[in-house]
Amino acid sequence: MADNEIKTKKSNSIRYLTKEGFRSIHINRLMTLASVTVLMSCLVIIGAAFLLFLNINAVLDGIESQNVVMVFVNDEASVDEIKAVETDLMKIENVSTCELVTRDDAFEIVLDSLGQDADMLEGVTSDFLPDGYKITLKDLSLFDATISEVKEIENVLSVRENSALAEKLTDIRNSITYICLGIIILLFIVSLFIIANTIRISMYSRRLEISIMKAVGATNSFIRWPFLIEGMTIGLISAVVGEVVLYVLYTTVKNSLASMIVLFNSEIVPFGKYALVLFIAFAVIGIFTGSVGSAVSMGRYLKEQGSVIANE
Repeated sequence: MADNEIKTKKSNSIRYLTKEGFRSIHINRLMTLASVTVLMSCLVIIGAAFLLFLNINAVLDGIESQNVVMVFVNDEASVDEIKAVETDLMKIENVSTCELVTRDDAFEIVLDSLGQDADMLEGVTSDFLPDGYKITLKDLSLFDATISEVKEIENVLSVRENSALAEKLTDIRNSITYICLGIIILLFIVSLFIIANTIRISMYSRRLEISIMKAVGATNSFIRWPFLIEGMTIGLISAVVGEVVLYVLYTTVKNSLASMIVLFNSEIVPFGKYALVLFIAFAVIGIFTGSVGSAVSMGRYLKEQGSVIANE
């Protein structure tokens, strides 16, 4: 019987403290609205940075797929030896595709590139051109190492590649990664300050109530709970609103840039593909910043102001 009474009291206490947390949100609704707006804006920018990173990666992947490497085979190589070169190329882990370009295919490409001046090669055959393979790579950051492996393959005559472009694309990808990561970390810290400030103002407005609870022996955990609920609720509301706002903004921008991004042999990343991931991330960030911001602010307040409030 005693155990049941204790459980009932605990359950009633949790319901009471949770209700107090929601009541605090209502009482300080203007500050709550301001906090939700600012925190939601931070989450939207974080989500936008993530989607921008994904889309730029998609564009770079499209450009990389066009940055082909030509591998030419020795003229004396037999059909079997030429086929063996292809087999060895596909054994290289960083090679994505491998397409045979015969000397006749290469000669047709030369003629097409000359256009009306193709007549100057009249009577010339394709015998002066080597057979080769057109390959694409999975990861351009491994460009130099991959080319070294290609050159070591038996019967490879030469390799035509654009290492400067590969290096530039890799640098761009790394820079964008660091910038987006920096934005996310910065806004995460800003979010913590926003929540902490909101809770601090809420506590100040209820300082007399807190002093009374302290006077009658309420524990710090008992006092903290409503403010934790308030902070976590603000974070969750910000996550929901942020997801909706980001969807609207992203869809608008996507429709405007759809025709442009096709030029880079790429497509805009669909929002639906990452909608759940973004919402979970927003919710986790919002609830985490809400709880941590509340805990930090409440801890400082009880430590610095508790004695002052108790004496009022």
